[in-house]
Amino acid sequence: MIFAPVTQRMVATDPATGPWRPLHTGEGPARGETMRSRLIATRPAYVWDVTQTEGDPLPEPPAPQLLRGAAPHGLWEGLAAQVVERGYALRQAPDAAAIGGVNGLTSYLDATVTVRTDMDDAAQVKTLAHELAHVMLHGLANEEAAGHRGVSEVEAESVALMVNAAHGLDTSQYTVPYVSTWAASVSLVSPVQVVTSTFDRVRQTALTILDRLDTVQVGGGEPPGLDRAARTMPVPAPEPEPVHGVPL
Repeated sequence: MIFAPVTQRMVATDPATGPWRPLHTGEGPARGETMRSRLIATRPAYVWDVTQTEGDPLPEPPAPQLLRGAAPHGLWEGLAAQVVERGYALRQAPDAAAIGGVNGLTSYLDATVTVRTDMDDAAQVKTLAHELAHVMLHGLANEEAAGHRGVSEVEAESVALMVNAAHGLDTSQYTVPYVSTWAASVSLVSPVQVVTSTFDRVRQTALTILDRLDTVQVGGGEPPGLDRAARTMPVPAPEPEPVHGVPL
């Protein structure tokens, strides 16, 4: 027996101040509302160990594939400058083992962003965009980041996709499986609802990053789905917070 979490889908217009209201069955968030799956209780639950089951193994879902090739000209430098502007030191690790088996790591406790260097430049710059999104969106003082870990990862990776797409770099071979896996980890809500509920924050963050880049951007820096006229508020510049690191 285990104690399983009991969560409920809840929404708020301003997650920083609330109030939060529960969603009814079949109801989705209204435009401008942020949805989170929030723990409200626990319950006893019984599970089977894999050794007690029979049958063919389930097919493995597609795994993220590291990007290959060069990074868009000037993009690494521009993203790195924004990391430093927000009070974080940018570090490089020789491999994934040096940072716990991940590609990148944002530590709010140390105010550092670390990216492994044993990847192609395209993978490194994608990872840096992901970590910059964590810096901008997530932290102990940011109430909107206090929900499910999967939501934070969906947001950060979606920002990375949009920023890189604006520079002609397709990250879908990594981003699509990554986002799908994390979105599916959020209980009581469909992966599609997770992605759509984060779109406003993702769009605003991507636009904020793009506006501060002195790089050549395709389509005027507006990848599909980004509408600058729809921007409703700037993304705040949070101070580093004393919480555990958030790995990619």
